[in-house]
Amino acid sequence: MTDLPDAARQDPIFRRSRGEKRGRDGCRVPLPWSGQAPPYGFTTARPWLPMPDDWAPLTVEAQSSDPSSMLAFYREALALRRRLQPDLPEDIGWLDAPGDVLAFRRGPLTCAVNFGEHPARLPPGRVLLTSTPLYGDLLPGNTGAWLQS
Repeated sequence: MTDLPDAARQDPIFRRSRGEKRGRDGCRVPLPWSGQAPPYGFTTARPWLPMPDDWAPLTVEAQSSDPSSMLAFYREALALRRRLQPDLPEDIGWLDAPGDVLAFRRGPLTCAVNFGEHPARLPPGRVLLTSTPLYGDLLPGNTGAWLQS
């Protein structure tokens, strides 16, 4: 999400609320594909919302060769999901979890997300994927993990 000047906002909720509600525009900015300047390969025309001048490191082109990039993380998660999907049942079961942690199991897959600031104990299982590095068997704050039982 990015912050946009009020003059660029187009979401009707922004106008109807006279600017009190920011709306979705910050989340609807076009994706940066390549290059060093807006519109970052998204279009040759002017995009519907302005793109930040500092997004060059966020382009697909820039992240493609970085194994620690958000693009690499999403590609790994999608590949893992494709491998696991045929074996997962439809039903999910909620797990007891401490404070700010949400955890559920779907067949052999456990998903745990720590929405808090402080680390919390991971549910049992072999770690398959995490959004940030773990602290041993602790799930850091603002981190998600997939585990396999």
